[in-house]
Amino acid sequence: MRAPWLALMFASLLALPLAGRAQAPAIPAAQTDAIPAFQHVDSMEARVQGCVTCHGQSGQGTSNGYYPRIAGKPAGYLYNQLVAFRDGTRRYAPMNYLVAYLPDPYLKEIAEYFSKQRPPFAPAEPSGAPAAAVTRGQTLVTTGDGKQGIPACAACHGTGLTGMEPGIPGLVGLRHAYIVGQLTRWKVGERHAAEPDCMKRIASRLSDADIAAVAAFLSQQQPPKDPSPESSNLVRMPLACGSQR
Repeated sequence: MRAPWLALMFASLLALPLAGRAQAPAIPAAQTDAIPAFQHVDSMEARVQGCVTCHGQSGQGTSNGYYPRIAGKPAGYLYNQLVAFRDGTRRYAPMNYLVAYLPDPYLKEIAEYFSKQRPPFAPAEPSGAPAAAVTRGQTLVTTGDGKQGIPACAACHGTGLTGMEPGIPGLVGLRHAYIVGQLTRWKVGERHAAEPDCMKRIASRLSDADIAAVAAFLSQQQPPKDPSPESSNLVRMPLACGSQR
């Protein structure tokens, strides 16, 4: 039996129309207390209630670390992830179920909506990592490790770690546990991107200690005054990356 909250998330996305469709059916009275009131039920704010249940009302993420900040990330990146969850190339059961039957135009609308959000960043949480690990993380993020063939994270994710248009996400504002989890999935092949898959190449060169170090440093970084993604700069990127095509 599916969890009631997950069914409600799914209903909130599917029940509301794309532009030009007929008016959405009424939500059962028993569910209305769990859904905020909106001036227009076919607004994007109403449609994305299935997303904000986990990612926060404006996509700011949650304090438990496993539901990341999606606000302000490039629309192309968000769209690619939604498609991956829908098509099963990225696996997380609640997300796979939530977007399983949503068409491309709908996913693009969701991606565009969250890419424009700029909610405040949550305060960084202490990592508890040893100073040497944080220093190693800073080195990998800002300059990389030439001996290991690891380019700097900032070379692609931006000097302010806010991402790069059209398909590279910002890293600032992510929690330690989420960063470790995603880098590990890249490393073991559970997460993929369009070929050439530059993140797979990089993550496979990181040791478990390096992954923990990168997460320790990144999770402590403060956002820049303007957290918008940088403009596309293929010349600066150290590796060819299919997400930037």
